[in-house]
Amino acid sequence: MISLSFGGAVGLMFLMLGCALPQYNQYWPLFVLFFYILSPIPYCIARRLIDDTDATSNACKELAIFLTTGIVVSAFGLPIVFARAELIYWGACALVLTGNTVIFATILGFFLVFGSNDDFSWQQW
Repeated sequence: MISLSFGGAVGLMFLMLGCALPQYNQYWPLFVLFFYILSPIPYCIARRLIDDTDATSNACKELAIFLTTGIVVSAFGLPIVFARAELIYWGACALVLTGNTVIFATILGFFLVFGSNDDFSWQQW
């Protein structure tokens, strides 16, 4: 749990550095925060709708993974589009992409640790 919170703090630090350093001073990259919030939603909805006892693939789960992948790719693409349009500098883009990597690894780690249906599950909250 401590490592997950540390990972989230480090990822947000990189995002803030990409926005607030004096040589960059543009806050357009903060739009990736929407992707951080949206990324776990399709999978959480699919987990509520499907039964995990079925060993075969499920269309609802596949759609949720597809939508989550689209959200994650969009979060990596948005800073690159901003940098190509010269709204932000390439250094800020690199910091935001580093923050994206850390944040999405933290979100993945959360679902790997707390995703199972045992007594130590996040679904009880």
